[in-house]
Amino acid sequence: MFEYNEKEFNTTKDLALYVIGGKYKVAIIWHFLREKTLRLSDLEKLLPDVNQRMLIRQLRELERDQIIKRTIYPVVPPKVEYQLTEIGQRLSTTVQAICEWGDLYQESLTKR
Repeated sequence: MFEYNEKEFNTTKDLALYVIGGKYKVAIIWHFLREKTLRLSDLEKLLPDVNQRMLIRQLRELERDQIIKRTIYPVVPPKVEYQLTEIGQRLSTTVQAICEWGDLYQESLTKR
């Protein structure tokens, strides 16, 4: 068994799915792969169907899991920016493959 922050996983694959699983995490990571730095308001515009509370929750989980990093600037009003970490950037091929599979799957559904 593999242990991660007091949660046990049978395999590292289970851990990976735990980290990037979540309704919006792949979409959030995909936007970070396209834009190096994003603010919460940017993400809200890019993901209009996601309410702010859920978006913040997903961002915090990604930050906890070291996929993104948050930079807080000491200005008024507060300025907060998010970026992918090095390990987060390594998800590029994986996220791209998931998106391509989604395109193919959607195509197959429309051919029914």
